[in-house]
Amino acid sequence: MRHSSYIFAPVYRVGVILVCLMFSNMASAGAFERLFAPSAELWPLWQKHDASSTQEIDHSLWNSFLTKYVATGSDGISRVSYKDVSEDDKRALNRYIVASESIAIAEFNKSQQLAYWVNLYNAVTVNIILAHYPVQSIRDIDISPGFFADGPWGKKVLSIAGETVSLNDIEHRILRPIWKDPRLHYVLNCASLGCPNLRDRVYTASDMDNAMDMAARDYVNHKRAVSVEGENVNVSSIYSWFLDDFGATEKMAIEHFQQYAAPELAKSLNNIEFFNDDSYDWSLNDAAANF
Repeated sequence: MRHSSYIFAPVYRVGVILVCLMFSNMASAGAFERLFAPSAELWPLWQKHDASSTQEIDHSLWNSFLTKYVATGSDGISRVSYKDVSEDDKRALNRYIVASESIAIAEFNKSQQLAYWVNLYNAVTVNIILAHYPVQSIRDIDISPGFFADGPWGKKVLSIAGETVSLNDIEHRILRPIWKDPRLHYVLNCASLGCPNLRDRVYTASDMDNAMDMAARDYVNHKRAVSVEGENVNVSSIYSWFLDDFGATEKMAIEHFQQYAAPELAKSLNNIEFFNDDSYDWSLNDAAANF
């Protein structure tokens, strides 16, 4: 989620901030922030692919990092042992990112491209955290351009095929508009406790569809994503920020939940058409935080 992955980098005018304050008691924060959520605006360059290609991309360096430093706690949330990452492994992560930048991605098929962009997004996010660690939240890393910009998502941190690319570009100008799959939100990690889990192994072209289904089930069935009390439904702000990706209405988003919900949760969502509230925990997904 996030990711988005899910904070917004445009420059907020002072008047907009005042409006936010004025109406803070009239609507949820997520509903207001939806107005500023990045839309899925296609960057046509990245549509190029070779459907006949059988080339595969090597993600082994990133996989080694994930298997070593990512673990899921008893609360069902995965965390990263940022403070334990060795200098050698930091260098290996950088090598993976640099090698990814040099790949002629247009020469690969779309399945390879999908895994490439998702893995690269997550690897760069972790790399940014490591470069600024210790921090309480990724939102504290204010390196995006713009006076009121928040977080690292808007900064051009990659150079691919002669183009500079930001995390926002990957999520909102490449992945969302090209693949048009709401499950992407479950495999992009923004280094926050409220985000869908960072997986402890890489995504590969051959298992991507199954992995996205598994990630969707994992998140939807966790209370930080969907919580039902009677007829009240509280959801992750991801579903408010990017409602259009989940069907454009809250009722359709609830139907999306039911596709992946365990039987008891799915049943509790019957005949419910609206969210009551949304929330998101931006605390760093840090294994050292003693949860």
